[in-house]
Amino acid sequence: MKIIMTGATGLVGRALTRALLASGHEVEAWTRSTEKASFVLPARCSIFQWDPMVVDPARLAGADAVIHLAGENIAGGRWTARRKKALESSRIDSARALVNAMASLPAELRPKHFLSASAIGLYGDRGDEKLHEEVAPGEGFMPRLCADWEAAAFEAESLGIRTAALRIGIVLDRHDGMLPTVLPLFRLGLAGRIGSGRQWMSWIHIDDVVGLFLHVLQREDIRGAVNAAAPNPVRNAEFTRVLAATLGRPAFLPAPAFALRIAVGEMAAVMTASQRLVVSVAERTGFSFRHPTLADALAQLCSEDAHLLITERYVDVPLERAFEFFSDAQNLEKITPPFLRFAITSPPDGPLRKGSRIAYKIRLHGVPIRWRTMIDQWNPPHDFVDRQEKGPYDLWHHTHELERCGRGTLVRDRVRYRLPFGTIGDLVAGRWVARDIERIFTYRRERLPELLPSSFLLTSNDSASSYR
Repeated sequence: MKIIMTGATGLVGRALTRALLASGHEVEAWTRSTEKASFVLPARCSIFQWDPMVVDPARLAGADAVIHLAGENIAGGRWTARRKKALESSRIDSARALVNAMASLPAELRPKHFLSASAIGLYGDRGDEKLHEEVAPGEGFMPRLCADWEAAAFEAESLGIRTAALRIGIVLDRHDGMLPTVLPLFRLGLAGRIGSGRQWMSWIHIDDVVGLFLHVLQREDIRGAVNAAAPNPVRNAEFTRVLAATLGRPAFLPAPAFALRIAVGEMAAVMTASQRLVVSVAERTGFSFRHPTLADALAQLCSEDAHLLITERYVDVPLERAFEFFSDAQNLEKITPPFLRFAITSPPDGPLRKGSRIAYKIRLHGVPIRWRTMIDQWNPPHDFVDRQEKGPYDLWHHTHELERCGRGTLVRDRVRYRLPFGTIGDLVAGRWVARDIERIFTYRRERLPELLPSSFLLTSNDSASSYR
């Protein structure tokens, strides 16, 4: 299928994009920030800059499906009147703009499927009530927002377009969303239940969110609302207990509801709301959850405390020639940003191979740092791994993957890293370090096409690929 996706740079969008591409679909990501999208999305994903309020119908013509995930971050700030308007416009008005653009197309050119994100906030605070897809919305700002959001999306049904709205629960992911926000406090034993702890939490593992979107996309008999949560919701006190037990830490410091209201205002109602979802549609249509229980999900997600960065870039040279470029240690200086003042102090003895060591120095924020890495794995022309032996990180494991794409090469950097001093290091410098690493690899991505132009090392028998 050719799939157009909005909100592809978000938590769900990034994971869903990778899964769709891996399944053989063609994905075009519509985004307001092409720079961010090109960094966080796979290179196989085409990127288009869009205005959520003005949709060109011609861009939709011939697409098989539209997946609409765009929306301002609910937890991005206090719910002032201005903030509420932005939350509404980014969801409701953008959905309406997409439907209006589809309506202006001839029926034969319209997408066949329209999948929209929604949220369990539609139900409001419902205590112990079991909430299946047919239950009416609750009361308050979030339920009204979600109900209007879905209503705008469901206008596509009148155009003959199968439409489904996935009401997404609390998404658990190792590297983004709620879990990495609370993990440092839980690892230090400085967390506990929220409010009374009796409120129900309808959570879902990121793998199952992605799997459910794929399931709904493939099952043409599914339309309307779909609860996107695990089949086993838990009370907040139970969530706290299981997470603390998974980490081997105590959890005895509750966050009182009144303190949350002081800290975040009206948004505290979302954090303390009780929503006990029943996943009727998923179960009726045979969806199989990979992580149906909280203990299983948290055990998988908390099994490693390293951070992960993945970024890709296509270069218009053959695989073997691209690997030659990375095999030359001197080229490290060319793809390292000048602000690091990078210099090799002890080059490897001969060509790079397994066991080669490279020592170098950098200067970051005025601080001189000496670093030594060793080539841990060497598998030409497909991949190699360098691992820090001495340097600023507790763990640095950089996998360089090169994949043949037509006559060109897809270069993928996969970096696992962990800061010194564990959780305290994350709390003190985690975001700062993450921004620095992103700057470094953004520069690397930008330089590669300049250093490896289509004419680089090409012979008369080679031809350049048109792949992005």
